[in-house]
Amino acid sequence: MRNGKASLRKKFILLRKKNFTKKKFLNFNSILNLIKKHFSKKKIIIAAYYPSNYEADLLKFIELVSKRKYRIVLPVIESKKKMSFRLWKYKEPLYLNNFGIMEPRYSNQKLIPDLILVPLVAYDEKFNRIGYGKGYYDRSLKKIKKNKKNMISLGIAYSFQKSSNIPVNKYDYKLDYIFTERGIISSKY
Repeated sequence: MRNGKASLRKKFILLRKKNFTKKKFLNFNSILNLIKKHFSKKKIIIAAYYPSNYEADLLKFIELVSKRKYRIVLPVIESKKKMSFRLWKYKEPLYLNNFGIMEPRYSNQKLIPDLILVPLVAYDEKFNRIGYGKGYYDRSLKKIKKNKKNMISLGIAYSFQKSSNIPVNKYDYKLDYIFTERGIISSKY
């Protein structure tokens, strides 16, 4: 199974790189509608990510929700197995971590998000995902869901990142939704 994920990861990272210059328009209104549907008027905490390695670009969405006074958190790698989400204000300086990912200051406030936007390498129709293989999101999503039952996980990808089947194991976390340039796909709502 591990070998299957590794080869899929390699295939879809290459595919993402090849298609990067063919920018696809992302309509973030569907994410705003999802927030309205699940959180009504509450100003929730949104976990985003700063795009790297040809990931779907969320910067316009981050700018949009920042103007609407939502709190934004970004992932911060704390150790080999632990990731947290720290407060970040749009355009505040970020720092490069050991994985080449931009993070807010380690000293920024740690918050537990209500909506987590998860970068994807690949996904399937059963809402399984492939990330970069370190398990940070799987562990974090499971832990947060245990303590915050109404937390929603939303995978962010382009439609060409859909795989016919992704091998899974007991450590993998199934997403609630997938967002692509075609809109939001729902798993159970």
